[in-house]
Amino acid sequence: MDSKRHELGGRELFQAQSHLYKHIFSYISSMYLKCAVELGIPDILHDHGGQHITLPELVSALKYNPPKLVAYAAYCACWFREDGHGHGHITTPFESAHGLNFLDYGEQNPEFNTLFGQAMASDSQMANLVVKDCKPIFDGLNSLVDVGGTGSFSRILSKEFPHMKCTVFNLLHVAANSPDTTNNLNFIGGNMFQYIPSADAFLFKLVFHAYGDEDCVKILKKCREAISSKSDNQGEGKAIIIDIVIDEKEYEQELTEAKLFFDMLMMVVESERERNEKEWEKIFLEFGFSHYKITPLFGLRSLIEVSPYTEILNCYAS
Repeated sequence: MDSKRHELGGRELFQAQSHLYKHIFSYISSMYLKCAVELGIPDILHDHGGQHITLPELVSALKYNPPKLVAYAAYCACWFREDGHGHGHITTPFESAHGLNFLDYGEQNPEFNTLFGQAMASDSQMANLVVKDCKPIFDGLNSLVDVGGTGSFSRILSKEFPHMKCTVFNLLHVAANSPDTTNNLNFIGGNMFQYIPSADAFLFKLVFHAYGDEDCVKILKKCREAISSKSDNQGEGKAIIIDIVIDEKEYEQELTEAKLFFDMLMMVVESERERNEKEWEKIFLEFGFSHYKITPLFGLRSLIEVSPYTEILNCYAS
């Protein structure tokens, strides 16, 4: 397998991975079709004369009024309730089915948690196919914090850039079970909404798609505080985000379809979503990170460089 991997380029392997993801999550198509039928959407469209219908018109025409509808060729409902403090709480379909949210379910089911961790680690190993092509991103950085990481991606970075000190920052129970540290790789436990260790750069791999815009801005605020706390930074510092950016390019139809499957998956698991470029830009500009660059580098995922100070360097030919 390793010899075959080296024969193929990174782009080909990421394209193959995207193709597999599309088929793995193809069951989502039948799920949202079932929801559309149960909501009576085909009948509503037929009664509307087959003409264009707006989302508010569709919601008002439903036999019952689910509080949140998510569009992807059809619509799927979430359930809403008030918690004991009077704040709105979105109960995800995952929570409705299992009685626990995704994180709590993993903590109480070690086998599931281990399998999920292995899947994330395996996905991170794909990064070694392109990290060498991104040297301009990491050159000159003396330190990097991998926020919410498992350590697999940071281990690759620490080997490729031995001059850079890598810190994996995750919840206390995750950090406690992390593998051994090395000369330039260590693990710290904590809460990213309260504090992020200071560094030259901050890596967020598949973190932001699990949070709403308001929480993303809070995380970036802690990120900027961590940049500002480095007295020797001299106006440098950036966030490096690896996440899905939804687009609608015709020649990437299969990629876009797989990304939309992930969009539906995030809605079911976390009541959140994948974002297009405009939605990412809104988050960055709202907080004041004025420079960003999106590079489609990891198949379904893109590499997004965000900085409050300096212009972003190109790292990979489009």
